[in-house]
Amino acid sequence: MKKLITLSALLFTLLVAKAQDFPFGQYSQADMDMTSYAKDTSAHAVVLREFGKTWISSGDRIPLEHEYHVQIKIFDNKGFDYANVVIPIYKEDNDSFEEVSDVKGVVFYKDESGGIRSAEFDPQKVFRENENKHWDRVKFALPNVRSGCIIEYSYHLQSPYRYNFRKWEFQWDIPKIHSEYEAHIPAIYNYNISLRGPLHLTNTKAEIERECFSFYGTKADCSKMVYSMDNIPAFVEEDYMTARKNFLSAMYFELMDYTDLQTGVKHKITKEWYDIDQELKRAEGFGSQIKRKELMKDRIQQVIAGKTDDLSKAKAIYAFIQKNIKWNNFYSIESEDGIRKALDKHTGNIADINLSLIAALNAAGINTDAVLLSVRDNGVINKLFPVMSDFDYVIAKTEIDGKSYFLDASDPLLGFGMLPLKCINDQGRVISLNKPSYWVDMVAPVKKQRTMAMDLTLQENGKLKGTITSFSIGYKAYEQRKAIKKFNTIDEYVENLDEKMTKIKILKSEINNVDSLDAPLTEKYEVEIDVFNGTDKSKYSFNPYIFNHITTNPFKLAERTYPVDWGMPDEERFILTVHLPDQFKIETAPQDVGIALPNQGGKFLTNFSGEGNLFTFSNVTQFNKSVYNSNEYPYLKEMYNKIIQSEKSEIIFSKKQ
Repeated sequence: MKKLITLSALLFTLLVAKAQDFPFGQYSQADMDMTSYAKDTSAHAVVLREFGKTWISSGDRIPLEHEYHVQIKIFDNKGFDYANVVIPIYKEDNDSFEEVSDVKGVVFYKDESGGIRSAEFDPQKVFRENENKHWDRVKFALPNVRSGCIIEYSYHLQSPYRYNFRKWEFQWDIPKIHSEYEAHIPAIYNYNISLRGPLHLTNTKAEIERECFSFYGTKADCSKMVYSMDNIPAFVEEDYMTARKNFLSAMYFELMDYTDLQTGVKHKITKEWYDIDQELKRAEGFGSQIKRKELMKDRIQQVIAGKTDDLSKAKAIYAFIQKNIKWNNFYSIESEDGIRKALDKHTGNIADINLSLIAALNAAGINTDAVLLSVRDNGVINKLFPVMSDFDYVIAKTEIDGKSYFLDASDPLLGFGMLPLKCINDQGRVISLNKPSYWVDMVAPVKKQRTMAMDLTLQENGKLKGTITSFSIGYKAYEQRKAIKKFNTIDEYVENLDEKMTKIKILKSEINNVDSLDAPLTEKYEVEIDVFNGTDKSKYSFNPYIFNHITTNPFKLAERTYPVDWGMPDEERFILTVHLPDQFKIETAPQDVGIALPNQGGKFLTNFSGEGNLFTFSNVTQFNKSVYNSNEYPYLKEMYNKIIQSEKSEIIFSKKQ
């Protein structure tokens, strides 16, 4: 959810704002005596009050200034981590980076006699460490933290990147009683301001500050805006979700344009897609690399030799790029040093790999475009205003015989036309060299699918002996290939599997199509299973859920405000056939179960049938949708409860009297 707050509307309804930071080092006795937060008794800590202020400073460099101040009540040792503060700071080079200063901190706590003491933070114990090329981390830890204490800290951050006005996250993974953000924006800067997330502001105020900003003697008024929110619930992450920032309630500021005070010229920052298209087509690291068909022609000549149709050629070129450029684990939409260097060095970033793929396919006469996207951890693209920095990944899109294929050659185990889960994230922007760009849905082209069959016979020694056969298709085959390739050999993989399954002994194995990425992965095992239960040798118990036994429901929230996102439909089928000696009978059989999700969203079914000395047990688990909305969450939760309950069932067979 996104709520657009236009700056002009705020100023039109001028309200006088009296917001200000709260005094440092002061607390109430009620806060000190608090043992839990009444609105969320499960919380290990709660933010009592939080204040932030950001402004663009006058002066030669016109830096962006930000102050932050917070006071947190710690209830128990699981809340101690909030006293270990990490501040990410951005850098571009040794001369352009953000700086943190004026760090203050204090901890208030009760001693053994009930008296209140304080421990001051030593500002000399602030450390800065390198994380990667563009990010450092400023770290410090507050002293004497214990259950029941109140921690407080503040700092000042200065940034040379004044065009990147700081966002404000109202939600954390602990609740907040009060959070307030104050923004001061000179009139020469025009921002799109939006509140994203499900929560609503408690208060919004704005006022004009006269001549608050100056540059070489020229002055400008400022807009002072205050946004506050009270009684903010904790944001609880759960499985099967995309980036948390997609759902957190937060204020965002996106610069549209600014006016040069010296010349009076207005500079446009937020561009139209036409501007973005033209910029990318001319960019040395993007459009220039896609155009390098001549570089690729000689390299792919032998690769496509003998291939008579475009699909065969495309698959051969795709495999060639997969094998010849290893991903260096860096995301980018532009080539670092050009695709020639990546091909010669056999390594490169995402753009090096997939722009090489696009150039190669075009060199073979297969029309292919680039697709810019944001991976799941990076969040969903804001489509209202073109912002290039939102994108961090590029893939290929080609059309062959009327069918579209999305391609990412960075993973040697991905089959042709498949994308990694991280890329299946809302929409991507198709960038063509000869037509306007457009949005396209990023969806999984195939299911995650597996069928498993077990054919077992009860032996005189009380063991089940027979075969387990598994057929994995689509994304399930990809997962299995990844699991196998973690080991040096298939034999090592089987040995590890044998060690993990304590009641099953693998006697013989056969695994096919590990390297045939477009074919189903098949696994066949001859096994011996110990089903003896207790001291009564006339009775045997067997739980048929040998693989992927589910014991914990991944859905625990009373209410989930964000979707459940699998990435792709998922289907598991299983059938067990057991042959019993004539002297045995089925004593206890599992009850049949049937539960379906609304709107044909999926189902879980089990069936048991037995006749004579043969019985079969089968089940199917289907999730037919890639994404389930929050209204469907209770049904998913209940379906998992049924699955867990069913998987506890034992099949008991005993000797006839």
